[in-house]
Amino acid sequence: MNIEEFIREIPDFPKEGILFKDITPILHNPETYNYVIDKMVEYYSDFEIDYVAAIEARGFLFGPQIAMRLNKGFIPIRKPGKLPAEVISAEYELEYGTNTIEIHKDAVKPGDKILLIDDLLATGGTTRAAINLIEKLEGEVVGIGFLLELLALEGRAELKGYDIYSLISD
Repeated sequence: MNIEEFIREIPDFPKEGILFKDITPILHNPETYNYVIDKMVEYYSDFEIDYVAAIEARGFLFGPQIAMRLNKGFIPIRKPGKLPAEVISAEYELEYGTNTIEIHKDAVKPGDKILLIDDLLATGGTTRAAINLIEKLEGEVVGIGFLLELLALEGRAELKGYDIYSLISD
Protein backbone atom coordinates (compact mmCIF):
# COMPACT_ATOMS: atom_id res chain seq x y z
CA MET A 1 0.00 0.00 0.00
CA ASN A 2 1.29 3.46 -0.87
CA ILE A 3 0.51 5.46 2.26
CA GLU A 4 2.39 8.49 0.95
CA GLU A 5 -0.54 9.23 -1.36
CA PHE A 6 -2.67 9.76 1.78
CA ILE A 7 -0.40 12.50 3.18
CA ARG A 8 -1.40 15.98 2.09
CA GLU A 9 1.14 18.83 2.08
CA ILE A 10 -0.06 22.22 3.35
CA PRO A 11 2.37 25.10 2.73
CA ASP A 12 2.94 27.81 5.34
CA PHE A 13 1.18 26.01 8.20
CA PRO A 14 1.32 26.58 11.15
CA LYS A 15 3.54 29.47 10.07
CA GLU A 16 5.20 30.75 6.93
CA GLY A 17 8.01 28.57 5.62
CA ILE A 18 6.70 25.32 7.14
CA LEU A 19 5.41 22.58 4.84
CA PHE A 20 2.87 20.78 7.04
CA LYS A 21 2.34 17.06 6.50
CA ASP A 22 -1.40 16.50 6.97
CA ILE A 23 -2.23 12.91 7.92
CA THR A 24 -6.01 13.36 8.15
CA PRO A 25 -6.54 11.60 4.78
CA ILE A 26 -5.01 8.46 6.39
CA LEU A 27 -7.48 8.71 9.25
CA HIS A 28 -10.34 9.22 6.81
CA ASN A 29 -9.60 5.93 5.06
CA PRO A 30 -10.16 2.90 7.36
CA GLU A 31 -8.11 0.55 5.17
CA THR A 32 -5.09 2.86 5.22
CA TYR A 33 -5.43 3.70 8.91
CA ASN A 34 -5.61 0.00 9.81
CA TYR A 35 -2.65 -0.73 7.57
CA VAL A 36 -0.53 1.86 9.42
CA ILE A 37 -1.48 0.44 12.82
CA ASP A 38 -0.92 -3.13 11.60
CA LYS A 39 2.58 -2.31 10.31
CA MET A 40 3.57 -0.67 13.60
CA VAL A 41 2.20 -3.58 15.64
CA GLU A 42 3.95 -6.06 13.35
CA TYR A 43 7.29 -4.31 13.83
CA TYR A 44 6.99 -4.13 17.62
CA SER A 45 5.30 -7.49 18.28
CA ASP A 46 8.55 -9.18 19.41
CA PHE A 47 9.76 -6.30 21.58
CA GLU A 48 9.60 -6.58 25.36
CA ILE A 49 7.20 -3.72 26.18
CA ASP A 50 5.34 -2.83 29.37
CA TYR A 51 3.60 0.33 28.11
CA VAL A 52 3.08 2.35 24.96
CA ALA A 53 3.48 6.10 25.42
CA ALA A 54 2.46 8.69 22.83
CA ILE A 55 2.91 12.41 22.46
CA GLU A 56 -0.07 14.75 22.19
CA ALA A 57 -1.77 15.37 19.90
CA ARG A 58 -1.20 13.39 16.73
CA GLY A 59 0.70 10.62 18.52
CA PHE A 60 -2.61 9.90 20.26
CA LEU A 61 -4.07 8.90 16.89
CA PHE A 62 -1.71 5.90 16.78
CA GLY A 63 -0.39 5.15 20.28
CA PRO A 64 -3.58 3.93 21.98
CA GLN A 65 -4.49 1.67 19.04
CA ILE A 66 -0.99 0.16 19.03
CA ALA A 67 -1.16 -0.33 22.81
CA MET A 68 -4.52 -2.09 22.54
CA ARG A 69 -3.34 -4.42 19.77
CA LEU A 70 -0.17 -5.24 21.73
CA ASN A 71 -2.29 -5.72 24.88
CA LYS A 72 -0.28 -3.08 26.78
CA GLY A 73 -1.22 -0.08 28.86
CA PHE A 74 -1.11 3.43 27.42
CA ILE A 75 0.73 6.47 28.81
CA PRO A 76 -0.24 9.93 27.53
CA ILE A 77 2.46 12.60 27.24
CA ARG A 78 0.57 15.87 27.10
CA LYS A 79 0.78 19.61 26.75
CA PRO A 80 0.90 21.63 30.00
CA GLY A 81 -2.17 21.72 32.22
CA LYS A 82 -3.90 18.70 30.68
CA LEU A 83 -2.95 15.97 33.19
CA PRO A 84 -4.79 16.03 36.54
CA ALA A 85 -2.24 14.42 38.89
CA GLU A 86 1.32 15.45 39.79
CA VAL A 87 3.52 15.81 36.70
CA ILE A 88 7.07 16.39 35.56
CA SER A 89 7.67 18.51 32.49
CA ALA A 90 10.27 19.18 29.81
CA GLU A 91 10.65 22.14 27.49
CA TYR A 92 11.89 21.63 23.95
CA GLU A 93 12.46 23.46 20.68
CA LEU A 94 10.40 22.91 17.56
CA GLU A 95 11.42 23.86 14.05
CA TYR A 96 9.13 26.89 14.55
CA GLY A 97 9.31 27.73 18.29
CA THR A 98 9.35 26.13 21.75
CA ASN A 99 6.86 24.05 23.70
CA THR A 100 6.51 21.96 26.86
CA ILE A 101 5.22 18.45 27.49
CA GLU A 102 4.29 16.68 30.71
CA ILE A 103 3.83 13.17 32.07
CA HIS A 104 2.29 11.96 35.32
CA LYS A 105 4.99 11.28 37.91
CA ASP A 106 3.49 7.86 38.60
CA ALA A 107 3.05 6.83 34.93
CA VAL A 108 6.41 5.07 34.70
CA LYS A 109 8.06 2.92 37.36
CA PRO A 110 11.79 2.15 37.45
CA GLY A 111 12.60 -0.51 34.87
CA ASP A 112 9.37 -0.16 32.87
CA LYS A 113 9.99 -0.79 29.18
CA ILE A 114 8.33 1.90 27.09
CA LEU A 115 7.51 2.04 23.39
CA LEU A 116 7.23 5.72 22.40
CA ILE A 117 4.96 6.65 19.47
CA ASP A 118 4.42 9.88 17.55
CA ASP A 119 3.23 10.73 14.08
CA LEU A 120 6.27 12.59 12.78
CA LEU A 121 10.03 12.77 13.33
CA ALA A 122 11.27 16.20 12.27
CA THR A 123 14.11 17.74 14.33
CA GLY A 124 13.71 15.21 17.16
CA GLY A 125 13.15 17.87 19.84
CA THR A 126 9.71 16.70 20.95
CA THR A 127 10.77 13.07 21.01
CA ARG A 128 13.97 13.87 22.91
CA ALA A 129 11.91 15.73 25.54
CA ALA A 130 9.57 12.72 25.89
CA ILE A 131 12.54 10.37 26.25
CA ASN A 132 13.99 12.64 28.93
CA LEU A 133 10.71 12.49 30.87
CA ILE A 134 10.52 8.69 30.68
CA GLU A 135 14.16 8.27 31.66
CA LYS A 136 13.84 10.78 34.51
CA LEU A 137 11.22 8.41 35.92
CA GLU A 138 13.76 5.57 35.37
CA GLY A 139 11.87 3.93 32.53
CA GLU A 140 13.64 2.42 29.54
CA VAL A 141 12.69 3.49 26.02
CA VAL A 142 12.90 0.25 24.02
CA GLY A 143 11.64 1.66 20.73
CA ILE A 144 10.43 4.82 19.05
CA GLY A 145 7.90 4.60 16.23
CA PHE A 146 6.75 7.20 13.72
CA LEU A 147 4.41 7.26 10.78
CA LEU A 148 6.65 9.70 8.91
CA GLU A 149 10.28 10.80 9.17
CA LEU A 150 11.49 14.01 7.50
CA LEU A 151 15.05 12.99 6.63
CA ALA A 152 16.25 16.49 5.70
CA LEU A 153 15.70 17.71 9.28
CA GLU A 154 18.02 14.99 10.66
CA GLY A 155 15.94 14.27 13.77
CA ARG A 156 17.37 10.77 13.97
CA ALA A 157 20.71 12.30 15.01
CA GLU A 158 19.01 13.65 18.15
CA LEU A 159 17.88 10.11 19.01
CA LYS A 160 21.10 8.11 18.60
CA GLY A 161 21.20 4.83 20.49
CA TYR A 162 17.46 4.14 20.23
CA ASP A 163 15.63 1.73 17.96
CA ILE A 164 13.73 3.97 15.55
CA TYR A 165 11.08 2.77 13.13
CA SER A 166 9.40 4.97 10.54
CA LEU A 167 6.82 3.71 8.08
CA ILE A 168 7.63 6.49 5.62
CA SER A 169 10.87 8.42 5.09
CA ASP A 170 10.60 11.63 3.13
